[in-house]
Amino acid sequence: MVSLRGGLGQGTEEGSGSPLLPSESEPILHCCLSLSPLTFPGLVQDPPVPLCCPTGTWIQRYHRQLARSISPQFLEDIIRHLRRLELLTAEEAAQVQAASPLPEQVRAVVDVLAGKGSHASQSLQSFIQTSNSQLYLHITVYGSIRAEPMVQKHLESLQSSCGNGLETGALQRLTNLLLVEGLTDIQQKEHDILQVETTKGLPNVSKSIPLEKLFLPLSKVSIPPRISVTIGVAGIGKSTLVKLFVCSWAKGEINRDIMFVLPLTFRELNTYEKLSAERLICSAFPHIPEPGCIAAGAARTLLILDGLDEFKTPLDFSNAAVCTDPKKEIQVDNLITNIIRGNLLQEASVWVTSRPAAARQIPSGLVDRMTEIRGFGAAEMKGFLDQMFLDNRDLSSQVLQHIRANRSLHVLCTIPGFCWISGSSIAYFLKHSSDQSQETTVVPRTLSEIYSYYFKMALSGDWLEKPREALRIEQAVNTSKKLVGSLGRLAFYGLLRKKHVFYEQDMKAYGIDLSLLHSSLSTRLLLKEDMQASTAYYFSHLTIQEFLAALYYYTAAKRAIFDLFTESGVSWPKLGFLTHFRSAVQRALQAEDRQLDIFVRFLSGLLSPQVNRLLCGWLLLKDEHGGFRSQAISVLQGCLNADQAVSSRAVNAMRCLHEIQHTDIAQAVEEAMRSGSLAGMLTPTNCSALAYLLQVSDVCLEETNLSNCLTYNVCKSLLSQLLFCHNLRLDNNQFKDDVMELLGSVLSVKDCQIQRLSLAENQISNKGAKALARSLLVNRSLMVLDLRSNSIGPTGPCKAPGPAVEASRHGFTPVSHSLQHNSIKEDGATFLAEALLTNHRLMTLHLQKNAIGAQGARKIAEALKQNCSLRELILSSNSVGDNGSIALAEALRVNHSLQSLDLQSNSISSAGVTALTAALCSNKGLLSLNLRENSISKEGGPAIARALRSNSTLRKLDLAANLLYDEGGKAIALAIKENRALTSLHLQENAIGDEGMAALSAALKVNSTLADLHLQVASVGAAGAQALAEALMVNKSLQILDLRGNSLGLAGAKAMAQALRVNRSLRRLNLQENSLGMEGAICIATALKGNHGLTYVNLQGNCIGQSGAKMISDAIRTNVPDCVVDV
Repeated sequence: MVSLRGGLGQGTEEGSGSPLLPSESEPILHCCLSLSPLTFPGLVQDPPVPLCCPTGTWIQRYHRQLARSISPQFLEDIIRHLRRLELLTAEEAAQVQAASPLPEQVRAVVDVLAGKGSHASQSLQSFIQTSNSQLYLHITVYGSIRAEPMVQKHLESLQSSCGNGLETGALQRLTNLLLVEGLTDIQQKEHDILQVETTKGLPNVSKSIPLEKLFLPLSKVSIPPRISVTIGVAGIGKSTLVKLFVCSWAKGEINRDIMFVLPLTFRELNTYEKLSAERLICSAFPHIPEPGCIAAGAARTLLILDGLDEFKTPLDFSNAAVCTDPKKEIQVDNLITNIIRGNLLQEASVWVTSRPAAARQIPSGLVDRMTEIRGFGAAEMKGFLDQMFLDNRDLSSQVLQHIRANRSLHVLCTIPGFCWISGSSIAYFLKHSSDQSQETTVVPRTLSEIYSYYFKMALSGDWLEKPREALRIEQAVNTSKKLVGSLGRLAFYGLLRKKHVFYEQDMKAYGIDLSLLHSSLSTRLLLKEDMQASTAYYFSHLTIQEFLAALYYYTAAKRAIFDLFTESGVSWPKLGFLTHFRSAVQRALQAEDRQLDIFVRFLSGLLSPQVNRLLCGWLLLKDEHGGFRSQAISVLQGCLNADQAVSSRAVNAMRCLHEIQHTDIAQAVEEAMRSGSLAGMLTPTNCSALAYLLQVSDVCLEETNLSNCLTYNVCKSLLSQLLFCHNLRLDNNQFKDDVMELLGSVLSVKDCQIQRLSLAENQISNKGAKALARSLLVNRSLMVLDLRSNSIGPTGPCKAPGPAVEASRHGFTPVSHSLQHNSIKEDGATFLAEALLTNHRLMTLHLQKNAIGAQGARKIAEALKQNCSLRELILSSNSVGDNGSIALAEALRVNHSLQSLDLQSNSISSAGVTALTAALCSNKGLLSLNLRENSISKEGGPAIARALRSNSTLRKLDLAANLLYDEGGKAIALAIKENRALTSLHLQENAIGDEGMAALSAALKVNSTLADLHLQVASVGAAGAQALAEALMVNKSLQILDLRGNSLGLAGAKAMAQALRVNRSLRRLNLQENSLGMEGAICIATALKGNHGLTYVNLQGNCIGQSGAKMISDAIRTNVPDCVVDV
């Protein structure tokens, strides 16, 4: 038995491992080439091909298969081999490589060898056979089989049936699928639309797999998957994906290692009561007279089962009877479970597509690979709409603009099916908005409004894609009303039974006139598929069925006297619309699968004034909603207080209130969020509104800020809704360790999409930090964690200062972690150092104000000698001292990955800075060094200068407030003349004086890299200002200059004014508090005339006065209109 696996024709790059040795492959080849396992009775067979063919026979016979199967890399191997054997000259090889595309290159090699006799041709055959035996087998067997007339007929049939409607431009999204580890909780429990709304259309997945590799091993040591499942919400393109794959395979473009592809839909399987495995094959491959060869696994076969969610019978893997006989007919659901379990067609690969909730029927242990179809990105959505409105790009742009303006709608439009409905509706609105009264010209924003426009468009027969025949609207309405009512009843009771595919007997049972199903209205609502045994009907999108069901229920509830959910009509009497509305809401709340949520949302929307205006005279009576609306609102508001925790049901109730156009609660909470006044107002009702706003409000678009407003109980009620906040701030909420237990449970959930979490300024101790640490062992989303200003400390059962310890041992920490001001001390630093030895993910670590001391710094320095992932380390205000600095300097000699080191306020003297700067002479990685507010003194100046002369990587150096004086300033200035790397230098509060300023100015005349210079409170007077002005006349790199708090005076102002008339590089200039006076300020303002480079000037604190300030400000704005002035 032969099972062809691996990436055939892909050379060594995508193969299934090392090629078979000749001794291993010859029996297989002999078996296959004699066609004993692949003999198809009734098919015309070519004579068996011996292993050694006559002159040129093999390569000439299979030249087409060679051209299709050989990869670029393997072709290079062939050319090198033939060159070594001197069967291909350099000129011939160049001619081959100049040909294009790849198949032409292969044909050129074959043609050249064919003219050189049997030895040359046989050499190529032998090389392919020995170096890639699977490719040799594939070319021979695959080529023979695909050449058979009946197989060819099958391929042509597949191309014809699957190629219809495939537009290349819209399919790029389907060529890369998302690899997922399994179904998330929300995928198993929630309605498709709610899944997209809750996750904001962004699946929490980073890995992807190309379509052509979907059935290949992921690595050289793995095997191809047998059971693959692809999930996607309704309308995402699952069936289109299947068609794309089958069509591409039938053309020979992908997966040539698969001999047979057998595509089937569950719609078709619904028409059978019993089937055998062989009959199943025949239904997918009707041209094969003997399916036993495929059932026996003679060649690699892919069985595609599309649309598990449409199967009429749930799969029961627990109680299904075992069957191993491929000829035995059994119940279809039992047949499918036996195929998936491997009892039948065990050598075949199986690909199942399904909506997420239905996919849970297949036990996860049986699934080898699960993938998910992603929705539209921004560019793809635009391209899709452009394709919809090819003849009117302006209309496409307007539709896209309206979609983007509505966050909820934009999220849902990541689903292609929904995007098509929304795009059609909005385009219809825009096309007819000038014909409507002022009160109805409101852009559709809710689901109900979108679908009301869609149905109004369908009823009127006014479709945008193609012109309709001239029918009067009245006639269209009268013809369609009855059909809509019948389809609505079918849709409603189908929804209750989870039935989405219907057959002719269903149509007759619900009194639907099949002759009317060819009308324009029906073809846009109900699609038809002709199959071998019968005809299937299904709604064009799940939401179309749900809207029709709501229309039926709304109409029937006004006159029904029995419970509409009991189709037989036998129930306790229920009178009045409100009673039926309450019944529908209760049913939706009680439904475990949440499949009635969107139905209830549509039902609520039909009570909104806007929808009533849209559909009155069409499907609704004018103003009939008025008597029900307020009572329905009360029913929905009652759902908001039902649970202690805010569930997705409560969020859906808020969405129902939005549909019914009652937005008072949500607006009040949103306004409080904007103003930061949420504290104290988060009642259960308002918590539901807040959970709803977390999904839809623009306030939460970039950041969800719930600081200073949450309590333990409120946080607990919102837990499930915080999962999908990408950037979550919970600062200053007085949270204690018990809340960390709650948040840890959130971070542990597979669905969690929190990427940035800030818990600064709470009351978290080591116990709470450990709870977070445990969650980080399984969390895969968190990138930034901020725990600054808590009370984590160094103590605890594991002596761990927080999440960066326990979790980091397993490499699951965030990439950025802040433990600022947590009193972790030396012991905490010791355990952090241990974590850094094994962690390869953490990139930013903030430890300022933690009293780690010199010993703590030494421990971290030892870890830095081995850690290569950390990029930024902040150790400011930690009493590191000279001993700690010397240890860090030793680490910098070997660590070239750290890019930013902050040692501000650490009592470092010239001894410590001498060690650090000596390390900089050899370090090649550090970009930023902060030594502000230490005690370097003038003795440290020469050491810094030596480093600046030799270092070529440091970009930013902060030496503020270090008592450098003029001697230290002059030493550094001399080094700046030679340095070509530094772009930012802080020398403020160092009393460098005029002498130091003169030396620095001389350096600026030749330096061409420094862009940012800070010299505030540096004891610079008029002489220093004049020297600096001379430098500014020639310097072309400096962009930011801060001189505030010096004593430039009038003379200095005049000198600076002269420089500003010439300088064109400076962008920001700060002359605040420099005793310029009114005259000096006028000099500066006048000098700016014609200088269009400056964007900011600060002249505050210069004794100008209020009237003078206004005059100076007006003058600068006149001279430099784009310049911002602070006077």
